Amino acid sequence: MSKKSFAIFAILALTALPALAKPDFTGDWKLNTSKSTFGDVPGPDSMTIKIAHAEPKLDTVSKQSGQMGEIEMKGSYTTDGKECTNEGFQGSPIKSTVKWDGDKLALESKGQFGDMDFTLTQKWTLSDDGKTLTVAQHIAMQMGEFDQTLVFEKQ
Repeated sequence: MSKKSFAIFAILALTALPALAKPDFTGDWKLNTSKSTFGDVPGPDSMTIKIAHAEPKLDTVSKQSGQMGEIEMKGSYTTDGKECTNEGFQGSPIKSTVKWDGDKLALESKGQFGDMDFTLTQKWTLSDDGKTLTVAQHIAMQMGEFDQTLVFEKQ
């Protein structure tokens, strides 16, 4: 086989491969507090997140209860890296970008929690069987920085 024939064959073989499908995070998810880690910050007593994911649109509704009471937050994003603005805690705006990092979703959000500015970075990973969503997050604010790992199970 000539070099030219081999190159054409290689290109055809690569283009015949199916595109790797991005994970679909759609579902109702419940936090498993015993598998999650919260660092130096107390975690919620309970947390759920409802995700509607139809690429590139991603909508979330999260509910949690704990020391700060009941909190519900909604988010609407696109996975193309464009900035989206959603209402955060106590009505303050949160600006976020979401983009793919391989088969993980990378989220970066900036906003205010009370009178403190914060930056939140997250990496969402879906297990191979689609039953576990792991969110590794880093939070930076005036009172310090900390990492958390939130493990959700599909309901």
